Amino acid sequence: MFRQLRARFGGPLAAAILTLLGIWLIVMVTLPQLQMIDYSLRPNLLPAQVGGPEDGWTLANYITLFNNDIHRAIFFKTLWSSVLVTLLTLAVSYPLAWYLAKVATPRQAALCILLLIVPFWINEILRTYSWFIILAFRGPLNEVLMMLGLIDRPIRFLSGNGGVMVGMVYAYILFMVFPVYNAIESLDDNQVRAARDLGAGTVRTHRRIVIPHAKPGIATGCIMTFMLAAGSYAVPALLGSPGSRWFTQIIYNWFFEGGNWNQGAAYAFLLLVLCIGFMSLVMRVFKVGLGDIAK
Repeated sequence: MFRQLRARFGGPLAAAILTLLGIWLIVMVTLPQLQMIDYSLRPNLLPAQVGGPEDGWTLANYITLFNNDIHRAIFFKTLWSSVLVTLLTLAVSYPLAWYLAKVATPRQAALCILLLIVPFWINEILRTYSWFIILAFRGPLNEVLMMLGLIDRPIRFLSGNGGVMVGMVYAYILFMVFPVYNAIESLDDNQVRAARDLGAGTVRTHRRIVIPHAKPGIATGCIMTFMLAAGSYAVPALLGSPGSRWFTQIIYNWFFEGGNWNQGAAYAFLLLVLCIGFMSLVMRVFKVGLGDIAK
């Protein structure tokens, strides 16, 4: 990296850039994570007890999760729900990315990208509230469905996980579309034409040509979407019901309602480990490295 920066900006500026990058990684990433780990390994004590004989490292905060049936169930529910959100987002984003990269004209692609980006100029909470209104018991969606005669009575879309899934797919679709689009856009069109000339259908062409080429983009989109979904708070808090709580809501309660930062830090670190584990799994499944994802 240093040689590339030196070739482009010169030695002194390259060294300054790397120094600032190192300081940022240490101060904004490494030290907070180390402090969170330290907090998670200490008991929740009164200020007068800090530094005393009871102030020592312990795994009690981590054991709490595995002893609490409700929290453990929500933890694993957040895991599979985040995986489902990732798969749904990929299913929606892949055809759109293919259309933007290989089917649409430059004018059509620019218009579609603009339509995708413009809603994200609005705050995430406001966008989530818009889905709350749409999916409400007496909201526009139920009114349209009843007007068309598809249902006889309103459906409670917000009573389970359905509203959360819809809100998350909408909230994080850009983080899947653009990596996949960038990967597909770099595919040589001649490879697709050759596959079709040899008799390959649409499904086989995508399975044998497009998807293998787009693996880094798909892996990047899956990792980003999963991490954002697993760490989301606003969407499940606004679109979820009491029976569809997210693990982040429990972490929030430990920090800001229960006042137990040590327990909250332990739960937050376990969520971080979950995200890192998922990232490693996706990289292994798609057989890509960090260098491929960084591209």
